[in-house]
Amino acid sequence: MKDSLPFSFNKVFFGALLLLVTVSIFGTYSEDVLVLQTTKALFIPVFLILFFIKNKALSLPLISFFLFSFLGDASLVFFENEIFIKASSSFYFLSYICLIGIAISKFKLFEIDKVVGIYLIVIFLINAYFLYTLYGILKVIVPDSLEVFLFGVKNISLILLIFLAFGKYLANDTKPSILFLMVALCLVFSTILNYVSLYYVYSWSFVMLERVIYVIGIYLLLNYVMEENKSSTILDKTQNSYNSDNIFA
Repeated sequence: MKDSLPFSFNKVFFGALLLLVTVSIFGTYSEDVLVLQTTKALFIPVFLILFFIKNKALSLPLISFFLFSFLGDASLVFFENEIFIKASSSFYFLSYICLIGIAISKFKLFEIDKVVGIYLIVIFLINAYFLYTLYGILKVIVPDSLEVFLFGVKNISLILLIFLAFGKYLANDTKPSILFLMVALCLVFSTILNYVSLYYVYSWSFVMLERVIYVIGIYLLLNYVMEENKSSTILDKTQNSYNSDNIFA
C-alpha cells in the first residue's frame, strides 16, 4: 500500500497540470476575459495545495519565489492599469532573484571544467547581446522608461539564472539539475512570449503558449523540490547508517 502512494500522488499531480493546461487553452482560445485573467492566478495555489498533501515544508527561498510569483500573477487579475503592470513585473523580478539564490547555493564554480566554463561565458555573452538588442528595440516601442528598465532587470536576472542552471547541469548531470534547468528555460520562454504579446503582436496562440509553458515551469519546480527532498533523505539515511556502523565497529 505504501509503495502505491507515491505513484498515486504523482498521477494526481500530473492530472492537475493537465487540467490547468486545458483550462488555459480554453480561456485563451475562447478569449473569455474572466477565465483568461483568473486562470494564471490559480496555478500556484492549486499546485501548492497538492504539494503539501505529501510534503511538509518548503525552504524560505522557495516560499519567497512562490509568494512573489503569485503576487505577480494576481496583480493583473482585477487591475489592468500601468501601475499594476509595473507591480507585476517587479514581483516577477523578485521571484527570479529567489531562484538565483537557490542556484548560487548549488553552484560549485571550482568543480567546472575550464572548457565548460569558457562555453558558459560565451553563451552568457551571446544572451547578453541578444538582450541588449531587444532592450534597444523596446526603448523605441515603449515610451515608459520605468517599464523598459523593469524589462532589462527581469531579463538580466533570467540570463543569470540560465547561466547558473546550465552550469549546475554540466557540473552535475542529475535529475534535479535537469529539472532546474528546464524550470529556468520555461521561465525565459514564457517571459519572452509575454513581451511579444504585449508589445509586438497580440495572438491568442502566443498567450496560450506563454500560459502553458509557465504552468509547466511551476510543475517542474515542485518536482525539482521533491527530487531534492528524496536525495536529502537518502543522504541522511546513508550518513546515519555510516555513523551507526562506526559506533558498533
